[in-house]
Amino acid sequence: MNLTYLLDDTSPTARNQCVLAQADAFVTRGMQVRIVTTSDPVQWRRSRAEWRLVDDLRTATGDVLVAASPEAARIAYDLAPTHAIQLVFGDAVDLPIAKLPMTAIVDEEVFRLRLPQPHAPKRVLLMGASQDEMSGVGDGYGAVAHARWFHQTLDLVRVAPWVPSREEPLDSVQEFHVALTSTELTRVLHSCDVLLAPLRREAPVGLEAAMALAAGVPVIATQIDAHTRLGPSPSLDFALFAPEENAVEMGEKLIDVLSDDALRERLRARGQEVAEQFRPDRAAATAEPLFAACAARLPVR
Repeated sequence: MNLTYLLDDTSPTARNQCVLAQADAFVTRGMQVRIVTTSDPVQWRRSRAEWRLVDDLRTATGDVLVAASPEAARIAYDLAPTHAIQLVFGDAVDLPIAKLPMTAIVDEEVFRLRLPQPHAPKRVLLMGASQDEMSGVGDGYGAVAHARWFHQTLDLVRVAPWVPSREEPLDSVQEFHVALTSTELTRVLHSCDVLLAPLRREAPVGLEAAMALAAGVPVIATQIDAHTRLGPSPSLDFALFAPEENAVEMGEKLIDVLSDDALRERLRARGQEVAEQFRPDRAAATAEPLFAACAARLPVR
């Protein structure tokens, strides 16, 4: 099977990380995979696929066209309505095109078997751009401030795609990392003891939380669909959850994780169990029947 992904943006978003991880998994499974884009070449991540930089996505060809956004899905449908697929991150187009609801896919390098001892002081990771309200970064800062007010000692580690905004309380941050590659991000994640994931409900996928689960890093997350659907329903035993836009409650959960060794170890173990579903090959195996069905509808050549 020959797959062509239509990618109209190559920035290091959670959506694109999942798309490229899926594409790599299909390459590993022996398929020919091409990524066609009108954007810049990807430098933040390695890719096993063949890349083509074009002026217009409408020049794309392939047995199955895989659209990574609603805009690309409309183009794919125009080009090949019977053998096109939209990868849906909560934003399906109103067209009779095959759709694959996407969940988190985590690169293999994030998974690990041996977990280190916690640091002293413990390192709390907060990811996302403060300029993007959907990231909820301000609530993460509030949670850290709440924990510190109640005498918790911690190092706050920030990761963002851009330089910090002027409003960020940088005096509360011990490390700030900007525009990391996927390998660099994995290294930072592996150095931390807790992840705060304060995403707002508009977020399409809770990739940061999924990565932390895979790495054996306890997660404190907002109780939104992007996070709760990471694990089996109705059980939410793989992380601690706080209401959206509630920094105080998230701070209380942070105090629990920082001060309770047994809770932290339980979350690490359970999180890694849940994260097995995010392995690229498993995600590709789940998606492959839909891709094969689209390929089967190709006209005879």
